[in-house]
Amino acid sequence: MDDLTATRRTFGARLAALRKRARLSQSQLAARLCAASGTTTLTRNEVSRWERGERLPDAWLPALALVLGVPADALEIDADRARGATPELQDDHPSAVVQERAGWLLAHDNAHGGDHVADAAIQMWHSERAKITQDHKAHLRVVAEIAEIAGWLLFDAARPEEARAAWMESLHLAQRAGDRPMQWFAMDLLAMEAVESGRIGEALALCDEIVMSGVPPRVGLLTELRRGRALAAVGDRSRARQAVSRARSRLDDSLHPRDPQWSWWVNDLEVTGHEAEVALLLDEPARAVPRFERTHELVEAINPTGRGALYYSVAQLDALVRVGAWQEAEEPLMRLGPLLNNVASSRNRKRLRRVLRSIYRDGPPWLIESAREITAS
Repeated sequence: MDDLTATRRTFGARLAALRKRARLSQSQLAARLCAASGTTTLTRNEVSRWERGERLPDAWLPALALVLGVPADALEIDADRARGATPELQDDHPSAVVQERAGWLLAHDNAHGGDHVADAAIQMWHSERAKITQDHKAHLRVVAEIAEIAGWLLFDAARPEEARAAWMESLHLAQRAGDRPMQWFAMDLLAMEAVESGRIGEALALCDEIVMSGVPPRVGLLTELRRGRALAAVGDRSRARQAVSRARSRLDDSLHPRDPQWSWWVNDLEVTGHEAEVALLLDEPARAVPRFERTHELVEAINPTGRGALYYSVAQLDALVRVGAWQEAEEPLMRLGPLLNNVASSRNRKRLRRVLRSIYRDGPPWLIESAREITAS
């Protein structure tokens, strides 16, 4: 392999890491780039060629910088190097290496869960925080993002108090940096944690604050999902359904270039999953069952062996057990064996333990035996 080919592949690997950090598939990135540039000519195959180092995204560099949330000049310098040029300017932006590492952590979480990488994210977060200088807003944004990632991994590892502390710092640093999109993200995640921990008033107040700050469409959609979960948790059936219905109606028409890159992973899978979880919170498991069947179909097409597959398999099993559909419950239960071997996500395992207790208490003997065999292995 010659030096130029190696440099092109390095540039492609960085693009792939940035895409994963933004939690986008190649198809989603292509769609966002088309929205940002006002064209419809880009496909997933072209993004794949960039990431393999077969082509350079020359005309797409400004849109890539916008969508991936990186400095345009830094991306241009990297592209120059990939073309074989030796630019006089050096890329000393603090986010370059950190973003690649963050992309790896998120990719690992997506494939294998957050348990084993949460502490690595904390170490990265604390290390970069120690380098903050008062006037370096770019670095403040980087550390705010690392704190957000650390918080998510801690949340997945069932360490909610630590996750909340990380997101509070992310919000504080984003405010200091003047980074509104990161502020919205931190508040959204804080609202999610507040719902899970039963602080419903706090969650609803955060949702109101997000919406009142004039957010773009995708952020507003996600806020409606958080609001729906919060309202369902206190039994407000009518308003909870209205909130998730508004989110569903906005899904098709909410794509907008102003949407921050972190919000663009919100898709049909996300909305359908929230609809199902709201039904469970409202003690309507029969309404949740077909929606979780749909999430299984969707996640199978995306990542059938990763954290998302574990989450939705456990959730589907939860709904089926609640309605006493024991025959149907066997299928998601049997899926859990290999998933539990591949994914270390304490948050999902904690929920699974609750579901298994229900099976052991109320299920038929043959299902109880299957459950014990799977969990023992």
